[in-house]
Amino acid sequence: MKNYHIGIDLGGTKIEIAILDANLIPKYKKRLPTESAKGAEHIIRKISLLYEDAKESIKGASHSIGVGTPGSLCIDKGLMRNSNTLCLNGLPLKKLIEAKIQHEIYVENDANCFALAEAVMGAGKGHSLVFGVIMGTGCGGGFVINQSIRIGPQQIAGEWGHTVINTNGPECYCGKRGCVETYISGGGLEKILRENNIYHTTAEQFFNKKTFTEKDHIILNNFYANFGFALGNVINTIDPDIVVLGGGLSNHSGLYDAGKKLAYNKIFHEHPTTPIVKNMLGDSAGVIGAALLSRN
Repeated sequence: MKNYHIGIDLGGTKIEIAILDANLIPKYKKRLPTESAKGAEHIIRKISLLYEDAKESIKGASHSIGVGTPGSLCIDKGLMRNSNTLCLNGLPLKKLIEAKIQHEIYVENDANCFALAEAVMGAGKGHSLVFGVIMGTGCGGGFVINQSIRIGPQQIAGEWGHTVINTNGPECYCGKRGCVETYISGGGLEKILRENNIYHTTAEQFFNKKTFTEKDHIILNNFYANFGFALGNVINTIDPDIVVLGGGLSNHSGLYDAGKKLAYNKIFHEHPTTPIVKNMLGDSAGVIGAALLSRN
């Protein structure tokens, strides 16, 4: 058993590091901007700087390191794929970071890290099967069974954002049409807003508007309907003990009212009871989940 567990959350805008002690109590946290436009070497150098500072705080004690990142490593070649930090795609990220910091690391998808953190220390604690949802720039998810991530043989378990809910829908970057992500992620909603001539408004700003036009209400109701359709399909398939929502859009209260009701309407049961709840760990869930990757 390691004395400490270090987590690194490699996001598109910030890199965060945190330390948990052997009792999983947070002891240290620091973040730096990612500055992805400066390239992969710059990002890895920043990770190293954060790690060296973190090590000073634990005075050389034994520790494990987990890294959470959008996308995942290819099973056969260990190359990064599907990361929205585009400069990392196609690189042997695990090997590059290990060579830089001279320490073994564990790398996992950021949505899986979020789900793990909420299952072990957050809103999903005490539940056997937790489905953690990320609704941010993109739309991801992860399954945690008895506090262990279900990754799957293709490392795509929980990727509900790329299930199709409309074969004639918008084209997704993955090459398919009508993926969940094109409808209920921040990026998807903002594209819908632009197509309706609603410019210079982020998804979160749209939700926080004080007054809504008739067109706004149509867009909002469609958003809830697609959320309910997509989440209802997941619940019908795996019947999780709890669904925990994360990402910037999870702060929108309507998801837990209108969105939840529409999801329940799609569940194959006359009295659905699946809890659909907001996360407890906020934007720290990713880095905490990364730290938990090698806790055993």
